[in-house]
Amino acid sequence: MRKGAIQAPPEEEVIRRLEEFGRRIAESVLKGEEPVIEVPVRTLANTIWDEKRKLLVLGPKKALRSYFDIGESKKFMQTLLMLSLILRARREGDYPTIRDLYYTGKHTIYYIDEAGRRRSEETWDDQRESNSVIQDIEVAVNLLREHMGIMHDAKGKIVGNMVIRSKGYEIDLSRMGSGAYAIPPNVDKLEIVSVDAEYVLVVEKDAIFERLNEEEFWKKNRCILVTGKGQPDRSTRRMVRRLWEEFNLPVYVLTDADSYGFYIYSVYRSGSISLSYESERLATPGARFLGVAVSDIERYKIPKNFIIKATERDIKRAKELLSYPWFKESKAWVRELELFIERGEKVEIEALSGHGFKFLSQTYIPEKISTGSFLY
Repeated sequence: MRKGAIQAPPEEEVIRRLEEFGRRIAESVLKGEEPVIEVPVRTLANTIWDEKRKLLVLGPKKALRSYFDIGESKKFMQTLLMLSLILRARREGDYPTIRDLYYTGKHTIYYIDEAGRRRSEETWDDQRESNSVIQDIEVAVNLLREHMGIMHDAKGKIVGNMVIRSKGYEIDLSRMGSGAYAIPPNVDKLEIVSVDAEYVLVVEKDAIFERLNEEEFWKKNRCILVTGKGQPDRSTRRMVRRLWEEFNLPVYVLTDADSYGFYIYSVYRSGSISLSYESERLATPGARFLGVAVSDIERYKIPKNFIIKATERDIKRAKELLSYPWFKESKAWVRELELFIERGEKVEIEALSGHGFKFLSQTYIPEKISTGSFLY
């Protein structure tokens, strides 16, 4: 394991941090002081590109939520309500979903306004509001929601010469038949017993993952095969990070040659704007872009019938990527994005099938890895 690898905190530490967060507020009330919650600001304006670490990180700006501030009082109370629900679940050993927490905390508060009229207020109007509060607590106590026992829909899959231990059971990921192991919400609860691989191949699309798995690409090429089924969830990103961090495995990302595929790669590598506060645990700065690249259209002579005209939305997104420092600092990426905008063309991974169904697995991937022809 790499020195300094980030480990999940024990259950006792999770409860202690949550209690400490609430205790500070309670002590202010008991002292007759104004109760205030300090939460780091989770906005684009407070997201910083750390060039040295190659990560998107949260900046220093913090918001103060005062119970006596009419504009902040509801958010203040929502935060304490959610904190109490999470803490109760941890003390009782429960594992609620984010939807469970939304429903459990949702209720109507009735009151009489200054004119004597009966009014009502919902604790939160929709799940986006309660999810935002969960994220506030995450960043305030420096814990992943998975560490707090909060479950979510996980969609990632993994297969290869790898053995894990979960709840005392050893699971051999090379013995999944035609299937693959579903990456669970809390990856840090898994013990990675052994890994026999030369690299990790992250595939954007589930269908391509399934094809490579059926061909047993991972066995023939001694790799770990992973997919997040498009935009990756937190669990998939955490698993990739652990394999890179703890086992020094190179990580290669295979996506479609379009602006959305390129961004998916950057999420694995540098983190996402919305979760910049967790980049240290979720992003993999050592990840490399394997392809498919726009320049591959000429390099691999992609047949014309596999080339797709880029939409205005695709072009607009590519121009946005050009403004991001984590793309802008790479001359290769600038050239690639400018080529995409200039040509107005994109291709999917499946376009490589124009040279035969086995071209992707037998030629394209091995050739790119052996020659080291990566963009970034």
